[in-house]
Amino acid sequence: MARSVYVTGLGPSTGKGTVALGLVELLSRQVARIGVFRPLVADAEDDPLLTLLTMRYPVVAPYAESYGVTTAEASALVADGKWEELISRIVERYRQVEREAGSVVVIGSDFAAGASAAKERDEIPRELGFNARLATEFGSVVIPVISGAGRGVESLVAAARSAYHSLTDLDATVLAVIANRVPAGALPAASSSPSSASASPAPASPSRAASTSLPAPTPASPSPASPSFAGGGSAGLPFDAGLPVPMWLIPEVAAVAAPTVAEVAEALNATVVSGSASALDRDVLDYVVGAAHVPALLDHLTDGALLITPGDRADLLVAASAAHAAGNVTLSGLVLTLGERPDERAVRVIERLNTGLAMLVVDSDSYHTISAAGRIEASLGTDTPRKVEAALGAFESGVDTAELTRLLDVARSARVTPLMFENDLIDRARAERRHLVLPEGTEERILRATETLLRRGVADLTLLGDPAEITRRARELGLEIGGARLVDPETSEWRDDFAATYAELRKHKAVTLDLAYDVVRDVNYFGTLMVRAGLADGMVSGANHTTAATIRPAFEIIKTVPDVSVASSVFFMLLADRVLVYGDCAVNPDPDAAQLADIALSSARTAAAFGIEPRVAMLSYSTGSSGAGADVEKVAAATALVRERSPELPVEGPIQYDAAIDPAVAATKLPDSAVAGKATVFIFPDLNTGNNTYKAVQRSAGAVAVGPVMQGLRRPVNDLSRGATVKDIVNTVAITAIQAAAR
Repeated sequence: MARSVYVTGLGPSTGKGTVALGLVELLSRQVARIGVFRPLVADAEDDPLLTLLTMRYPVVAPYAESYGVTTAEASALVADGKWEELISRIVERYRQVEREAGSVVVIGSDFAAGASAAKERDEIPRELGFNARLATEFGSVVIPVISGAGRGVESLVAAARSAYHSLTDLDATVLAVIANRVPAGALPAASSSPSSASASPAPASPSRAASTSLPAPTPASPSPASPSFAGGGSAGLPFDAGLPVPMWLIPEVAAVAAPTVAEVAEALNATVVSGSASALDRDVLDYVVGAAHVPALLDHLTDGALLITPGDRADLLVAASAAHAAGNVTLSGLVLTLGERPDERAVRVIERLNTGLAMLVVDSDSYHTISAAGRIEASLGTDTPRKVEAALGAFESGVDTAELTRLLDVARSARVTPLMFENDLIDRARAERRHLVLPEGTEERILRATETLLRRGVADLTLLGDPAEITRRARELGLEIGGARLVDPETSEWRDDFAATYAELRKHKAVTLDLAYDVVRDVNYFGTLMVRAGLADGMVSGANHTTAATIRPAFEIIKTVPDVSVASSVFFMLLADRVLVYGDCAVNPDPDAAQLADIALSSARTAAAFGIEPRVAMLSYSTGSSGAGADVEKVAAATALVRERSPELPVEGPIQYDAAIDPAVAATKLPDSAVAGKATVFIFPDLNTGNNTYKAVQRSAGAVAVGPVMQGLRRPVNDLSRGATVKDIVNTVAITAIQAAAR
C-alpha cells in the first residue's frame, strides 16, 4: 500500500492545490487517520492550503506540526551550504506525521508565480530535483501536476511525457500524471456533461419513463462555472499520452481559477465601501473598464464581470447597478478608481436598487488597477468555501477516483468515522447520479446547497417556486445554480395531470378534482407527485416546513413498501469516533410490537445500505429479564418478531442503552451477547424516548445528527430540520440519492 503520495507541480500556477485537496478528500473515505505535510511554507503561521486541509479534515497533526521548514529557514540553510541538513530537518518532521497516519498527502514546494521565462527555465529543474529527492526520502509515490492553461492536445502530451521522464530519471516513482486547468478545446469529446445533465429531464428507468407522458419544462441554462466535459469520479477515463501510468485531465473551471472579490480587494489594497460577506465571496470571471458612455458600457458587461471605473462616473455606476438588478447581467462587484467616491445622490439610487454588490475604492487609476487585477491568482483557503467545493467537483469530474484508489491500494478502515461516512455519501451519490426535487427553491440555504451539489456533481436538481424569484434570489447571493431545473407549481403544465392523479388517489376521502387542483400547487404535494410520476427520483424538504407538511403527502401519494406496515425514520448520529443509527426519533409516537419490529428491520436495512454493520439494540429501561411491565413486554415481543423474520440479524432486547453501547457494562449484564457493548442500531420504544435521546446526545456529546431519514416508503422523501445547515442539506440530498439508486 502506498502510505504516502507526493503532489508536485511542474512549474508555477498548476493548481496542484486542487489535486492535493481531491486526494485528501478521497483518502478521507478510506482511512480514519490522515496526514498532510508541506516540506516548505512561506508563512509559519498561515499557509492558506495547509490551513484549509488541517481545518477541514481531522488530520493527525495540527498545522504547526504539518510542515518542514519555512522558505526563509530553507534559504538560510542553503546559503550556508547546509543542503543535507535542510533535507534531514524536513524528513525528520515528515516522519513524525507519518508515524501517526494511515496515509499522508504531501504537497510539494511552490514555484515563484510571475517569474520570467528565463528564471523559470532555471528554477524548474532545481525545484523538481528538490521535490523528487524528498519524495524518495519519504518513500512516496509521486503525482506530477502540469498546467493545461493555453495548451492544445500535442502540448499536453509533450508536457506530460516530459514530467514523467524527468521524475523517473531522478529515481522517483510516478503513480499518475494530472493536467489541471485544461481548456475545453483540449478535452476529449464526450456525449454529455455534468452541467448539461443537471439541466436535463429527470433520469428514469424505461419502465418509469413509460409511466408518464408529462412533458418537461424548459430547463435553465447550464452554469458557466460547471465542468463542461463528461466523465469523472468513478467514470473518468484516462487520457492516452503514451505513458506507462494513467494521465487524467481536470477541466478549466472558472469558479476555481477566478479570484473572489475579497481576494481582489486584498491584492489591490482596496477600501471596502459596502458589501456583505456573500458579496465579497463572488467569483470575478472578467474585468470591464468603464470609460465610455452608458450604452457602450452596457454592451460590454458580462456575467461575473468586475466593473472598474473612476468614482466620479456616477452614470456608469448607476447604469451597471440597474442592469444587474434588472437581471440583464450578473456582475461580481464595483471598483472605483482614483480614490474617488460617487456622488451621494447616486449612492442612494444604487442602495435602493438592492444589488447586493460590493463596492471597493482604490487610489490607483484605471490602467494600473486593471493591470494589477490581471495578475491576481485565486487560492484555496478557509475563506473560500464555495471555491473549495468547485475545486473538488473539478477533481472528481476529471479523475477516476476508483482507479486512483486502486493504484494507491488503500485498505478501507474497518471503523467508519463521521468524516468517512459523510464523504462516502457524496462519493456514492455521484456514482449513481439521480434527479431530486427541492420544493423550497427560494430559501437561501437550499440555494447554497444547490450550488454545492451541482458543483460536486452529486445530483441533478429541480427547484420549485417562481423561476424569476429563484433566479433573482440566487443572483443576489452571487450563486451559480444554472444547472438546476426551475418549475413553478402554479403555472406548470403538469398541474392538471397531477390534480387528476391526486383526486383519484384520494377519492375515498371525498377529494374532488377542483380541490385537488388547489392542493397540488402546494410545493410539497407537487414535489411528491413528481416523484410518483418518475419526473424525480426523490424529494428533500423541510427547511421551511414542518415534518408533517413534508411527509404527509408521501404517506398519501407514495405509501409504504408491501412488506412494511409503517413508515419510520432514523438519524445517523456522527460521534467523534463512530457512526450510530437511531430509530424512530421523528415519526411514530407509540408503535406497537409489530410496528417496532418493522422499524428495527427497516433501520437495520438502512444501516447496511450506508456501510454500517447492523447490530440491533431494542432499547428499554430493563436489560434481559431484570424488569417487568407492559413497556418491557412490548420490546421483548418486538425482539422476538425481529428474530423470527430475520434470524441472521444480530439483535438484542430488551436492553438498556448503557449495556448496548458500553463493553464494560455489557460484560456484567449480558456477557454472552453478540450485540451488547457493540450495538450500531438503537431502536427506541417510543417517540418521546427517541427524540429526547437523540437531542441529548447531539447537544451533550457534540454529535452531528444527520436526518431524519425516512424509510419504508416506496420512493425516498426526506425531511429537513428547520434549523438545517447547508451541510445538513447536502448530506440529506446525498442520502436521498443513494436511497433512490437502491430502488
